[in-house]
Amino acid sequence: MTRTGLTLLLTLAFALPANAEPTLSIRDDVTQGAMVRGQTSATATVTMNGRSLPVSESGAFVFAVARAYEGDVTVIATDADGSSASLKLPVTDRAFDVQRIDGLPQDKVTPPKTKEVQDRIWRDVTQIRKARGVESGRIDFTEAFIWPVDGIVTGVFGSQRILNGTPKSPHSGLDIAGDTGTPVNAPAGGVVTLWHPDMYYTGGTLVVDHGHGISSTFIHLSDTLVKEGDVVKQGQPIAKVGATGRATGPHLHWSMNWDEVRIDPQLLLPDRDEPKEAE
Repeated sequence: MTRTGLTLLLTLAFALPANAEPTLSIRDDVTQGAMVRGQTSATATVTMNGRSLPVSESGAFVFAVARAYEGDVTVIATDADGSSASLKLPVTDRAFDVQRIDGLPQDKVTPPKTKEVQDRIWRDVTQIRKARGVESGRIDFTEAFIWPVDGIVTGVFGSQRILNGTPKSPHSGLDIAGDTGTPVNAPAGGVVTLWHPDMYYTGGTLVVDHGHGISSTFIHLSDTLVKEGDVVKQGQPIAKVGATGRATGPHLHWSMNWDEVRIDPQLLLPDRDEPKEAE
C-alpha cells in the first residue's frame, strides 16, 4: 500500500466514532392496543421487554401493546460491535366502552355444549391460530394502512359487550357496516394464510400475513376473491362483506394480531368523515 493510501485509511478509521450507538426511533404512539413500528440500524438486534424482535434488512421492526397492559415498555437495539441504544416508553392508558345488547337469540350468546359443536369450535381456533402464527420476513406492516370498507363504524376495539345480560370478552377488532357483497379491500399488502368459508363463530374467515407476526383477520365474509398463498397488494379487493357465522347482520369485522396480542386496527387508519346512514 502506498503512503498516501495508508494515510487515507487511517484518516477514515479515526473519523468513525468507536462503538457509536445504533439509531433507534419509534413511529407510532405507544398506547394500549397499539401496533408500534420502529426503525434501527440494519445490523442491530432489537428486544422489547427482553423479547427478541425480528429486524428487516432495512432496519424495520414491530411489536404490539396488549389492551390491558400497564406501565412502560423498554426497547433496546444492540449493534454488532456491542454498542446499544434504549428507549423507555410509557404506555398510555385508554378508556373502553361498554355496550349492552339485549333481545338477541340465545344461541347467538351461548353456543350449544354438544361435543360436535365444541369440537368444531376447537378446530376453527386451531386453524386461525396457525394462520396468525406465521412470522415471515415481509414488511407490509410498514405501509400506511387504509380503510378496507367505506362504511359506518358499528363496533370498536376493546369495548366489552353485555349480551342478554351476560358479560362477554372485550371486542377484538373493528366492525364496519356494509351490505352483503360489498368489496373488502386489503388495508395493507401481505400473503393469504387462511380462507375458510364456514367457521362456527366467524363464518367466512380470511387471514392475511403482513410480516413479523402481524396479521389481519376478516370475518363474517360472504365470499373470498383470493386463495391461500396469494400475495395481495394494498387496496386490492380480497373478499366480500357478509353476515356468516354468528353475526346479527351484514358487516365486516376486522381484527389484527401480533402473534396472540390483539391490536386496534383503527389506531392505524387515517381520520375520515364518518359515512351517514341512509334515510
